[in-house]
Amino acid sequence: MRLELVKRPQQSALFSAVSPLIALGLTLVAGAIMFLFLGKNPLDALYYFFIDPLLETWSLHELAVKAAPLILIAVGLSVCYLSNNWNIGAEGQFIVGAIVGSMLPVLFPAFQSWIVLPLMLLMGIAGGAAYAAIPAWLKARFNTNEILTSLMLVYVAQLFLDWLVRGPWRNPEGFNFPETRNFHAYAILPEIWPASGRAHWGSVFAVVAAVALWFILSRTLKGFEVKVIGQSPRAGRFAGFSRARMIIFAFLVSGGLAGLAGISEVSGAIGQLRPTISPGYGFTAIIVAFLGRLNPLGIIAAGLVLALSYLGGEAAAISIGVTDKVARAFQGMLLFFVLACDTLIHYRIRLVRPLVVRAGEAKAEEVEAGHA
Repeated sequence: MRLELVKRPQQSALFSAVSPLIALGLTLVAGAIMFLFLGKNPLDALYYFFIDPLLETWSLHELAVKAAPLILIAVGLSVCYLSNNWNIGAEGQFIVGAIVGSMLPVLFPAFQSWIVLPLMLLMGIAGGAAYAAIPAWLKARFNTNEILTSLMLVYVAQLFLDWLVRGPWRNPEGFNFPETRNFHAYAILPEIWPASGRAHWGSVFAVVAAVALWFILSRTLKGFEVKVIGQSPRAGRFAGFSRARMIIFAFLVSGGLAGLAGISEVSGAIGQLRPTISPGYGFTAIIVAFLGRLNPLGIIAAGLVLALSYLGGEAAAISIGVTDKVARAFQGMLLFFVLACDTLIHYRIRLVRPLVVRAGEAKAEEVEAGHA
């Protein structure tokens, strides 16, 4: 007996809705088995991962802080992926957005005015968009593989940030630590409810961006163009849509939102530039985008789930002594099961008996018929 995938005549509406839930359930089962092999109590581990971070008000604020960059980046990536442009370099665009947006408080610390923060946010968006324009132009002009170019540019951005904070942008009063000067008060993104936690306005930016892009994708001609070119470039050409313009548009939107996430993170949660400003938000956002079905509203919920895995990893590290690598393993398993379960949307599983067995059964039936 063997399993065989049979293509469905049309997508399964049932599995489109339930496959993320199946993937989450399989991730929990696989995670429990992983903890068992690590010598930890699976129930305790899953409790610290998914329940304990939700029991305190300050922890909910931390959940919002972690979810904001994931949602912002993933919403932008959804535009790319729906248009069949595979931007894998959002991590680099996040970093460049943070660097460009930080130029004012780092290079001109004496310039202190209410206009500094809005300028920083705009510069962060422009920096991320400009960095995303590089693989976009290469693909539109030379048909270069955007997966490779966008991914390689991540390492350029990371090394450039490391060089800046250890060299020309290092804080002259920072006792030789690799970091920039602390941002002044006009360069700090305000907290929403300072009395109860440190969730900042980056969370609001994330929700607004998700709702705005949901409206664009579902209610406007531009959203229709994104989906048509993504599903059938040939049909897009007949409709008069430009593939090259769509490549540039998708990457600019994606990079701009990643850049906004970067400057929001350093001006809201960190307050300065350091060699590492992201635990991998740009890569985790790929999981968020697919877990949310490339739907901006679904991405909000998916971002909260993945943010919970970050907080849960920290809680589990403190409580049961596992490393932060366990949280990354959880995220990797979740992506694996999401992609695996998505197969059920387009294919159904059929149990097939080998031809040899079926031939043997047919021969036996002939013999029995002859004796009769």
